[in-house]
Amino acid sequence: MPRAPAVRSPIRTVAAVIRDAAGRVLLVRKRGSTIFIQPGGKPEPGEAPLDTLARELAEEIGVRPVPGTIVPLGEFEDEAVHEAGLRVRATVYACAIDREPVAGAEIEELAWVDPTNPGPISIAPLSRRRILPAVAARDVR
Repeated sequence: MPRAPAVRSPIRTVAAVIRDAAGRVLLVRKRGSTIFIQPGGKPEPGEAPLDTLARELAEEIGVRPVPGTIVPLGEFEDEAVHEAGLRVRATVYACAIDREPVAGAEIEELAWVDPTNPGPISIAPLSRRRILPAVAARDVR
């Protein structure tokens, strides 16, 4: 009798929703990729989600979340863009940041998009189909 293929757990990440004064949401593009994603990343072993958020934002875009502004938005899941055939599940937080972000580490480009109409840029399914619509529906600042 054939065995069913093993179901792989989704890749776990922590992601940020950062908005500017115009209400646009920050997306980032990694070096060597054409697809924009939320800033954030994978937790280190034993690392708490908010610690992952702070570490990844500092490494990737040179900012820190402003204390007292971090709001959990929930967990969102969709197709992974950099790991073919896998899914990604992100724990997502909205937050204000302490300074203007700049591309650093593996990040090559930043983009500010309208969550209700992000335009023609290539955006990961998790952001385009799950996170941006949730932000637009809640008017998260």
